[in-house]
This record gives sequence, structure tokens and C-alpha cells, in this order.
Amino acid sequence: MNKILYVLLLPILILACARTTQNNDPIPIYDSLTIFSKSVNEERVINIWTPPNYNQSDESFPVLYMPDGGIKEDFPHIANTIAELVNNNRIPPIILVGIENTVRGRDLSGLSEVEEDAKYCPLSDGAKNFRAFITEELMYEINKKYRTTDEKGIIGESLAGLFVMETFFLKPNTFDFYIAMDPSLWWNNHYLERMSNEFLKEFPDKKIKLWFAGSGAEDISIHTNNVAETLQNNQPSKLIWKYSDESNEKHNTIFRATKEKALTWAINKN
Repeated sequence: MNKILYVLLLPILILACARTTQNNDPIPIYDSLTIFSKSVNEERVINIWTPPNYNQSDESFPVLYMPDGGIKEDFPHIANTIAELVNNNRIPPIILVGIENTVRGRDLSGLSEVEEDAKYCPLSDGAKNFRAFITEELMYEINKKYRTTDEKGIIGESLAGLFVMETFFLKPNTFDFYIAMDPSLWWNNHYLERMSNEFLKEFPDKKIKLWFAGSGAEDISIHTNNVAETLQNNQPSKLIWKYSDESNEKHNTIFRATKEKALTWAINKN
């Protein structure tokens, strides 16, 4: 049964662990910098989009961090979407920081005790090192080079969505708002979903926002629906959350289909 399940999941698993974007999105005006990370022991390319009024003011802005943030990945379409939402006054201005992938599966997946998972991504908890890179190195550089407020969020889809949800459960104080589309919660025998109730018992007494969505992919939606049920029954007092059941969407369409409503809900004040 397990072998049959993995055969059925194979296209989604491959997409999750090694992903590039084939859409020809217009590339916005952006900054780029390269940082050598001690946490992951390599150079990382970072792409930064600033709001239209950034250079004409001395205002400081919140920051949205994004794995899969390469120019040939999701950075262009998310930056263009944020620009449109800002221009139409649907969200306040925000800085987007995209992190270009090197070894995607290594960086975005936590520890797994399931041997079958090794066919698709490493089992070695690279997410811990990648998270340290973001929190201990990247945030410092962004705050030094740009005018930022203390407010920060993260957005990701598929395996990046898994990283978002893992950070939300394990290190919730890291960000003020979290956005995850079709997170790969099947990882490590759906460990995050199975342990979600226990993680919520240790949730900080702090206002945090979570928006997440599940597509019609059954191997993902079963877990996102279960997490939503857990949150419904065990919601921490200051957590603000919303689950979007996108059963009509596919794994490869949900990011673009839901990004506007996710960003609008998460970035605006509730």
C-alpha cells in the first residue's frame, strides 16, 4: 500500500523538492545581493523588491520573506502582485525579500524518519540551518540595508509551504504572519499535522496571523483539513488564522489562484 501511495504521489513530490517556474512573468525592478551564509555554508542570492514610494520617503516598511525567491522562480509574480495590490490601496506598502534556491529539498524540509522520503528530499533537517540563515544572517542584512519595521512575514507554497508551517509550529515567534499554500504536510509521516495539538499548547502569548490553503490534491488536503480542525478546536487566544479550502485548484495552480486574497488578508490589519 505504501509503495502504491508513493507512486501516486511521485509527480507532486518531485515538483515539491526541485522546482522552477516556467511562466514568463515580467521581471520588476529589483535589487539583488549575495550573502555568504555560515548557517548553510554557501553563498545565497537574495532579491529585494521595494514599494514604489520607497526612494521618495523616509518611511520604514514591513518585510515579507519568501523561499523560492529566485528570478526564475516565484519572485517576479509575487513582486508584481504586491505592486498591484499596493498601487490599488488593497494592502499597505511592504518590502519583498526573495531567497533564491540552491538545494531546495535540503533547505525546506525538516528531519524525517521515513526512509521513503529520502527518494525525494534529504532527511537531515536542513530546514533548521536554513531558518538560522534567515533569522540570524539575512534579517540582519536586510534591516541594515533597508528601512524596515519590526513586522515581518513569510510566504511559501508546496515544500516552501511546509517550511512556513514548520516555522509556525516550531518557532512561531519568528514571524508576525505566515502564508502557506498547499504545504507538503505529508513529510515525515505528516509529523507536523500529528503533533499540531501539542505544538499549540506551547504557543506564545502574542498576536500572530496564519493563512493557509489546501488544493484538491488528496495527499495534501487531508492534512491541511486536519490542521484546520485542530486549530478550530485548540486555537491559542491571540492567534488569528484562516484556512482556505481550494478543492477546485490543483497543486500547480493554487499559488497563483490564491495569492491575492492571501496577501490581502495577512498583510492588512484585522
